[in-house]
Amino acid sequence: MAQAWTWSYEGYDPREERLREALCTLGNGYFATRGAASETPVTSLTSVTPMAPVTPVTSETSSEAWPHYPGTYVAGCYNRLTSTVRGRRVENEDLVNLPNWLPLHYRIHPAGTAPGPWLTPDHEHLVEHGQSLDLRGGTLIRRSVYEDEAGRRLHVEQCRLVHMGDPHLAALHTVFRAEGWAGVIEVESGIDGGVRNSGVARYRDLSDQHLTGWVTGADEDGVVSLKCRTVESDIGVALAARTLAVYGGEPGPETGPGPVTGPGPVTGPGPVTGPGPVTGPGPETGPDSAPGPDAHSHPHPHPRQREKTVFQRLVLPLSPDSDTTATVAVDKTVALHTTRDLAIGSPLRAAVAAVRRAPDFAQLLSSHRQAWADLWGQVRLDVPGEAGRVLRLHLFHVLQTLSPHTAELDVGVPARGLHGEAYRGHVFWDELFVLPFLNLHLPEVSRGLLDYRYRRLPAACRAAREAGRAGAMYPWQSAANGREETQELHLNPHSGRWLPDRSRLQHHVGSAVAYNVWQYCQATGDTEYLYSRGAEMLLQIARFWADSAAWDESLARYRIRGVVGPDEYHDAYPGTEAAGLDDNTYTNVTAAWVLSRSTELYRALPETRRRRLCDRMRLDSAEPERWEDISRRLHVPYHRGIISQFAGYGELEELDWTGYRRRYGDIRRLDRILEAEGDTANRYQASKQADVLMLGYLFSPEELAGLFRRLGYPLDGDIWRATVDYYLARTSHGSTLSSLVHAWVLARVRREAAWKYCVEALTGDVADIQGGTTEEGIHLGAMAGTVDFVQRGMTGLETRDDALWLAPATLPQLSKFGVRIRFRRHWDVDLRLRSQRLRIAVPDSHHPAVRVVLGGHTHVITPGTARWLDLPPTRHSPPPPGPPPPSP
Repeated sequence: MAQAWTWSYEGYDPREERLREALCTLGNGYFATRGAASETPVTSLTSVTPMAPVTPVTSETSSEAWPHYPGTYVAGCYNRLTSTVRGRRVENEDLVNLPNWLPLHYRIHPAGTAPGPWLTPDHEHLVEHGQSLDLRGGTLIRRSVYEDEAGRRLHVEQCRLVHMGDPHLAALHTVFRAEGWAGVIEVESGIDGGVRNSGVARYRDLSDQHLTGWVTGADEDGVVSLKCRTVESDIGVALAARTLAVYGGEPGPETGPGPVTGPGPVTGPGPVTGPGPVTGPGPETGPDSAPGPDAHSHPHPHPRQREKTVFQRLVLPLSPDSDTTATVAVDKTVALHTTRDLAIGSPLRAAVAAVRRAPDFAQLLSSHRQAWADLWGQVRLDVPGEAGRVLRLHLFHVLQTLSPHTAELDVGVPARGLHGEAYRGHVFWDELFVLPFLNLHLPEVSRGLLDYRYRRLPAACRAAREAGRAGAMYPWQSAANGREETQELHLNPHSGRWLPDRSRLQHHVGSAVAYNVWQYCQATGDTEYLYSRGAEMLLQIARFWADSAAWDESLARYRIRGVVGPDEYHDAYPGTEAAGLDDNTYTNVTAAWVLSRSTELYRALPETRRRRLCDRMRLDSAEPERWEDISRRLHVPYHRGIISQFAGYGELEELDWTGYRRRYGDIRRLDRILEAEGDTANRYQASKQADVLMLGYLFSPEELAGLFRRLGYPLDGDIWRATVDYYLARTSHGSTLSSLVHAWVLARVRREAAWKYCVEALTGDVADIQGGTTEEGIHLGAMAGTVDFVQRGMTGLETRDDALWLAPATLPQLSKFGVRIRFRRHWDVDLRLRSQRLRIAVPDSHHPAVRVVLGGHTHVITPGTARWLDLPPTRHSPPPPGPPPPSP
């Protein structure tokens, strides 16, 4: 059972280190830290240098030459810098890599010998190494053994946490044990502010120094600190650290290092940092000098400060033959605050105060595990086997990015989590794949994420006005203030050329915002939100679509021109300079849905609220009538009986898929391959990811058919199956979201093909199937989507009309699972699927009964009862057995 909740790596492979760092990230929704080695040298601290053959990253060396990339990111902490690209000045707003709190360096000094080298996993003395991520308890356990030429061994075991209870705290508990020698171990513990945003190779030519104004401090009570600020956004950042050493403890066999007991801090009653700051190493305190004659019995800590770093040095006796000095534990506790925090005053004062009052590691670990236990209780998902273990890892990373703490922050859903710097930490449309899960478990987090969009509604309205449109035009890439952050150029690493980036024409992101508002309110019954902030967003997005739709007399239809759909390969018609495409089906159908729902909502609003909203928005009562008309007459193109991705898609050339796979193998990024050949994906019927089929992800078969009927188009089972098959053969799956959507859709129309895509979605990040992208940050939408695939995709779960609607479409490989959801005022509705039966249990309460609609029949489950329901028969034939997802 323990294996089901752990994610482990044995051995050390520098080529895999950055991938492991991303997947071993620890966070709490406020901030996260990559799983980098705490021994990683600090380039700005000259006394600590790595051993050959590894070279640290500096401004003169490539990030690719260094296997480690420490990164700490606070949600919503962005900064804007200007770079020169191809002779043009361009701005980029990035999620900032903040000062590194991990550094904990060590070396042994056996009695009668010179000090040994500073040890890192890259040193040749490393003989054993492993790390294990405890998903249940939210800790990272690292174990290393070093052996020098004389056979002297040092055993190191470290437990790391980023506290889920107190979002500003983190800690390291490191236990050292000598084998075959006696002497001292020198330890340096500090904070490194000399960091840059250099975690993504393709950004290396852009400005990356986001921090300035470093000030370090070391107080008499042993707390060291560092404060700085971001260059342009002027966000103040402060970290404080307390390091204590205690003799005598042993780590637990399964739970990682436990509390260390013994005679107390090795420096006596005072803190280990000594009487005050030392501005330089000096002749006696430098790390390369031998300890004094009394160092074995009276260790001497030495704080040291530089412009961007502050360190403490501990000299600790260690002897395998002594009961009191057989092992020594070094506990490092860190607090992190920024000026974006509420009710703190100075971030530096807040950080120092927090670290001073923080309990010892044993208590921190206990309260941290309790916070995770409470959180797991709210998001329970029981899936057996290896698939279940991968799903737990995915859910773990979702919760580390979007925890209950997130509800109080002004942040959106970063596409790559808080795990790296890819996509610059921007917010795209990924909440479309994340919020459906959160709505049924942590709705307060969903509401907080929707508020991020509401606060940026004025910016979206300004963007629409600047584009000559009414309403709200949400940006494709959003960060701090809601302006469009999508660049106008992007680099093709295959050709080395900078190309126009037209992805800002993906205006369907507005429909995603509206969809998320509606789904949240349906799942929670939060009419207060729907009738206030939710209504304002929906109606302004509807306004934009209504103003974007132009009447075409020849078709007797409204058309939306000049957009880019989710596919992203196609951003213009071949041979033309004009950007964008006409009548992207996904865009038009979702726009019709927004217009229909907005009209419905407008009419349902209480009279007083409707009048106030109309005054606030200057909304004319005739506008909803026009929305109704457009929602019924938007154009949807077809070709050869297939729903077209956009007008003219069927006239494009067919691609030689077999030939390109034979020549290139992996053609997920076919667009880059074609451009490097002097060609363009705009010429071919080839998609990067699901586009038309995204409609089958958003809407149930019944609702999708209803939308097409409303538009006056046919959509029966045969047409939809033919459409699915058509695009399945023409999609390269260049996005991690594509496999997820295909698995979702195929589970209902081609069940025998669904498991292949399900496995790809599960393993996309853990196996890094896109070849080096995961190390730059996990794909949060895909991770959340796989969990939701079980929760909603396999159960057909919908929340509408004050009921739970269920239409199970299980796969043999996922035919047995359980999920606990929050529906309206019921916090723990339990759903369990076993073969062809579904059990629904509603906890005892005074709340109304839960209505469940299954197979056309309505069942009423009263609180305090459970019922087994037979699933309606399925027409699918069983697929052949498929392999389980691979282990890491």
